[in-house]
Amino acid sequence: MGAGKTTIGRQIARVLNFDFFDSDKEIEERTGVSIPLIFELEGEKGFRKREQDIISHLVQKSHIVLATGGGAVLSVENQNILKRSGTVVYLCADIDDLLERTAKDKNRPLLQMGDPRKKLESILIEREPIYRDLADIILATNKMTVHSAVKALEQLINEQNQ
Repeated sequence: MGAGKTTIGRQIARVLNFDFFDSDKEIEERTGVSIPLIFELEGEKGFRKREQDIISHLVQKSHIVLATGGGAVLSVENQNILKRSGTVVYLCADIDDLLERTAKDKNRPLLQMGDPRKKLESILIEREPIYRDLADIILATNKMTVHSAVKALEQLINEQNQ
């Protein structure tokens, strides 16, 4: 959450001449409601089911960059789908950077309750091992500009494909 999946994903798709999809945006477009409202009405379980369905659909396409929500990897099914569908990139950042990037974003339901730092730390404790295990490429975005992150990612992708 806040590592740059959508922003960097959109730019790297342009560089690679691929189509870009954000699973959260696709869910919002298909349902006509926001992610926070889905969480409110259906809970996290309902949202995760919708997320799995959309990811399964999107990975059928060729030459795409897909930005998933950070919790998509909690589902073993999603892990399997992503791993067999292409190169998995983990964009990571320090807690302070993530907090700074997400501080004013009201579209992150998991950070709208209690202490955001504590919630982010808890999320990372649970998810980081999965991210690292699943990733073909890991890029720490920390204080990088979008441009420098895209350049670094492009180089890492090219190295992997050689």
